[in-house]
Amino acid sequence: RGSREPLVVALRAGGFAALLVVATTVLGVASLFAVYSWWYGLTSAGMKAAGGGDSASESIENVIEIPLMLVGYGFGASFVALFAQLGGGIYTKAADVGADLCGKVEMNIPEDDPRNPAVIADLVGDNVGDCAARGADLFESIAAEIISAMILGATVVRRSDMSVVEAKGFVLFPLVVHAMDCFASAIGILSVSEIEPRYKQEPYSVLKRGYNVALAIALVCFGIACRCMLYTEKAEDAWKYFYACGIVGILCGYCFVFIAQFYTDYAFPPVRKIAEASTTGSGTNVIAGVGVGLEATAAPVIVVSIAVVAAYHLGQNAGLVDESSDEPIGGLFGTAVATMGMLSTAAYVLTMDVFGPIADNAGGIVEMSNQPDSVRDVCDELDAVGNTTKATTKGYAIGSAALASFLLFSAFMDEVSAFTGQAFSTVDICIPEVFISGLLGSMLVYLFSSFAIAAVGKSAQDVVKEVRRQFAENPGIMTYDTKPDYERCVSIVAKSALRGMVKPGVVAVSGPLITGIIFRRIGIASGRELLGAKCVASFLMFATASGILMALFLNTAGGAWDNAKKYVETGFGGGKGSETHKAAVTGDTVGDPFKDTAGPSIHVLIKMLATITLVAAPMFLD
Repeated sequence: RGSREPLVVALRAGGFAALLVVATTVLGVASLFAVYSWWYGLTSAGMKAAGGGDSASESIENVIEIPLMLVGYGFGASFVALFAQLGGGIYTKAADVGADLCGKVEMNIPEDDPRNPAVIADLVGDNVGDCAARGADLFESIAAEIISAMILGATVVRRSDMSVVEAKGFVLFPLVVHAMDCFASAIGILSVSEIEPRYKQEPYSVLKRGYNVALAIALVCFGIACRCMLYTEKAEDAWKYFYACGIVGILCGYCFVFIAQFYTDYAFPPVRKIAEASTTGSGTNVIAGVGVGLEATAAPVIVVSIAVVAAYHLGQNAGLVDESSDEPIGGLFGTAVATMGMLSTAAYVLTMDVFGPIADNAGGIVEMSNQPDSVRDVCDELDAVGNTTKATTKGYAIGSAALASFLLFSAFMDEVSAFTGQAFSTVDICIPEVFISGLLGSMLVYLFSSFAIAAVGKSAQDVVKEVRRQFAENPGIMTYDTKPDYERCVSIVAKSALRGMVKPGVVAVSGPLITGIIFRRIGIASGRELLGAKCVASFLMFATASGILMALFLNTAGGAWDNAKKYVETGFGGGKGSETHKAAVTGDTVGDPFKDTAGPSIHVLIKMLATITLVAAPMFLD
């Protein structure tokens, strides 16, 4: 019946999952904030209320201190997201690589053919690695951004001596923005009509129109939220500057969506270059893909750099000043508002991501049930769009991770200052121990990526051996006389995923803790104050910078290889079964652990490192 109806079904199914993720995040943080507010209001009845006439439960001290108690929520979200992304990525890509190598390359059978013993594991892996894992990733991104923005808002409140009502506005603003996100994204999803148009429209263009609707609504709602919650008598025009910061973030998110599409959609030159390279063999395909991935790191970094600087200076010029020193203090909160702006349509972006696995699995069902080629063509078209939307979400996720990590780093500096009572605003990398800590942070990213990719390779080898064994011992599989043992492959990838995520997980969690504790001891022994905190700050800075670049490279190269294969399957270079197609499958196989295991896991890694240091900050202090 056409492509529009299945597109809308997949989009709305993805929207349900996405709205649930965002709503759950907001509900969790809001519930904890409410519980802590009630608890401290109940137990501090004797505390002198701020503002004279306010009740003790509304004292400004409580409003400011509660965000610091929510850091554990962010750490829990990061911890679970890391293992969901790592385990899910290893599961899905081990099955995918094994199925592709044995099925498409060795046995020359179609993708998702029911004769392939690894096909069920591959389809299950799409849900585990793309739906559940990406949901956990964005859940953690939003939770980390909300909590860090609340901490930075509380810092502005404390230093500018605002009233209790104004303080609540600055601290609770992130929760309101993400509640608004659910509304704006829901309207964007419903704006995509299921009526088949008279003229054919590209599926990605249809999805993007819905995104534009969500973006327009978010833009309006964001301005209303800024006026209602960020208005202060200390600086009556401050909310306008913060609204401008939000617009910077929204534009940054839009740029990331376009950049990801440019480098991973076969309608644009980069992917077609990889497809052309496939005509001369697997080696040139891999070389072209690596080149595209490295090139694709430049534009996003430039966009993030411009966004951070613009938002910081807009915040600095908002008019909020420190009551004691009269210096501007709105810069960091401006970057927090920009991050909220970027994530103000996170639910719709996650919707587009979940759209991909739904379309992919629909294609698998079509293949396994022997539907007509016309039905498979529709599913292949939606599947190719799904690859682009998944790459878009990954680009969006790493952009939000970059901004959120900057906020978390700033929150760590504020927390150290709050604990020690000393200013902690600069980190001198000319100190040897601080510089070495930075190198260790960069090294951690590469070591983590190595463990994640190696885990996929080892698991895929086990799947390949099992599939080959079944084909060799049971020739009836190829003639449809015997059903393959699907459960065996599912069991292999499940067990290998659980084993494979142990090493990278241990390295990620222990790295900053060991670094901070060792250099704290060195600082105490040598009489250098706060050396442990400075070294951990350097570790975070270098790990974040290296992680952003590594994730951009891995995500984009993998997505470009995948869609180069899809482009060849449309008929370019001989189409399916040709030598060009076999070379493209090799590139896609190399890119699978890049884009679906190591790359997305780094998003979580760089935020988890920051949340670990926030939770464990007292361990690094003298």
